[in-house]
Amino acid sequence: MEVQVTKRLRHYTNKQKILLVGEGDFSFSLSLARAFGSATNLTATSLDTQGELERKFKNGKSNVEELERLGCSVVYGVNVHSMTTKPSVGGSAIYDRVIFNFPHAGRHQELVRGFMKSARVMVKDEDKGGEIHVIHKTEYPFSEWKLKTLGEKEGLDLIREIEFCLSQYPGYSNKRGSGGYSDSSFPIGKSSTFMFTKQFFY
Repeated sequence: MEVQVTKRLRHYTNKQKILLVGEGDFSFSLSLARAFGSATNLTATSLDTQGELERKFKNGKSNVEELERLGCSVVYGVNVHSMTTKPSVGGSAIYDRVIFNFPHAGRHQELVRGFMKSARVMVKDEDKGGEIHVIHKTEYPFSEWKLKTLGEKEGLDLIREIEFCLSQYPGYSNKRGSGGYSDSSFPIGKSSTFMFTKQFFY
């Protein structure tokens, strides 16, 4: 059996089984897939239906088509609160990384806590290398979300916080995702990747 060469983009490699949730136009997923040369270990999800995605994002359809050509699984209509019930996303403790970029909704902390609760079920244990990543702004008022505390309440430990730099992910264009300007980007300012693992006792 041919040994697969490890390809890396920042904190992620083609050897990891990765779940991306709440994707906008799927450009972050595609940035990883292009770096890896194949996306067979990537599952990318969107809350939108396929029709909504194509209406909201001018590059949504073409990004998805390229992801699928590279072997990525694309799943529509996935709510971060209930993603554990989606058979197409998978069962329990199967992912090395579960990633949510710039979560944003009317009820911010509730959204993140719901994601953390679901992701905890779907990510591998710490001793098997499983991590949950939330990319988030760190300046006020976003600092008031207190992600570390939210994680602790859902049985997660914050192990690292690393500055996020948009330019390190070629082709990624962060999107507002809702309202009349859903396809426009927003300034990310100072942002970090918050990395969590499961608490051993919870």
